[in-house]
Amino acid sequence: MSTDAAAADAVRTADSPAKRPHKSDRAVAENRLGMKLVAPAVILMLLVTAWPMLQALYLSLFRYRLTQPDDREAVGLQNYLTVLGDSLFWKDLWNTVLIMIVTVAVELVIGFAFAMVMHRIVFGRGVMRTSILIPYGIITVVSAFAWQFAFSLNNGFVNAWFSWLPWIDSDTNWFGDHWHSMFAIMASEIWKTTPFMSLLLLAGLAQVSEDMIEAAKVDGATWWQRLWKVILPNMRSAIMVAVLFRALDAFRIFDNIYVMTRGAQDTESMSFLTYRQVIEQFQLGMGSALSVLLFLMVLILATLIVKLFRVNLAQARGEG
Repeated sequence: MSTDAAAADAVRTADSPAKRPHKSDRAVAENRLGMKLVAPAVILMLLVTAWPMLQALYLSLFRYRLTQPDDREAVGLQNYLTVLGDSLFWKDLWNTVLIMIVTVAVELVIGFAFAMVMHRIVFGRGVMRTSILIPYGIITVVSAFAWQFAFSLNNGFVNAWFSWLPWIDSDTNWFGDHWHSMFAIMASEIWKTTPFMSLLLLAGLAQVSEDMIEAAKVDGATWWQRLWKVILPNMRSAIMVAVLFRALDAFRIFDNIYVMTRGAQDTESMSFLTYRQVIEQFQLGMGSALSVLLFLMVLILATLIVKLFRVNLAQARGEG
């Protein structure tokens, strides 16, 4: 009888659905409060952005040139097929992805180093934090013009200061080929936005318990072990936010390319390609299709980043 009862219990257990993790009353209350606080901003953003987004989606279904407003022809998805079948689109997409990956990776490393310094320093903390954040306070266009001058062949100081490096000469033309131009663009982007990354990571460092670090020291953990086993795992949510914000911003890079190269030497990005179609060539239909594709790629990128980090927000709040 006991064997039959055990078998019956096993069958009932196998047939019953998996239990969902129980949310605490605190988590439910915080979710409701968060929805109430975010709702006005979301509604306002939808009211402001819904019409332009729908208009762009509508125009993307037409062959529409601004210089010929009466000559509008519905072409369905033909604009999308034309864009996806053009090698220029894929080349610009590769440039955009490359800039995003390199800049975000470098900014993450340098920004974390700056965050550690700002977090640990005792004397002159205010001066240090202000100095690090100065580049982020400069307008992007102004920063791009400054870096264009720095990399200039005739008047720039980069060649003069760094000519001792094996790959830099006094006559290196930074805007004369693709890879030198891409390096200049990415250097200007890294210099401008690393402070933003360090600021977000500094907020994450402040959430790491000093007791856990001290306990790791007592257990004999080295600095690298404390970094990889204690500090970084407890900063996962902050790192995700920093990477998400910067990746989405870098994916839409436009100002630096517009000022420094104007898309020359195959340095166009997705945003610059859209600009050329709409502003320079007056192709509203094709430009709208590019805008819609850019929007969809940003959504996919954000989803991938969130899925990649797999942040447990309840655990980050200390509930699990």
